[in-house]
Amino acid sequence: MSEYIHYVTDSTFENEVLQSPTPVLVDYWAEWCGPCRMIAPFLDDLAKDYVGKLKIAKINIDENQETPARYGIRNIPTLMLFKDGNVAATTVGALSKSHLTSFIDSNLQA
Repeated sequence: MSEYIHYVTDSTFENEVLQSPTPVLVDYWAEWCGPCRMIAPFLDDLAKDYVGKLKIAKINIDENQETPARYGIRNIPTLMLFKDGNVAATTVGALSKSHLTSFIDSNLQA
């Protein structure tokens, strides 16, 4: 577990993500998901690289079912970038670190 990753729940999602003054990349994941585990180290690295510009949050879909249902999560890993409480971009599936960086950079600028 990285000190830079924020673990959110259904009850903390509003405060941690929707009301965040900083854009938030939310990783919808589960313990049993191989691709989720594959991208976890990339997210840890990116959380350090983007300190102050982007918050990276993870929500376990098995332990928190209300939020994934609200956002129509059907496959994991799903990454959603929230800006000012709204979904700005979404990507589904495991991405390489370079693709994750490109996804973040292109959507932070937009």
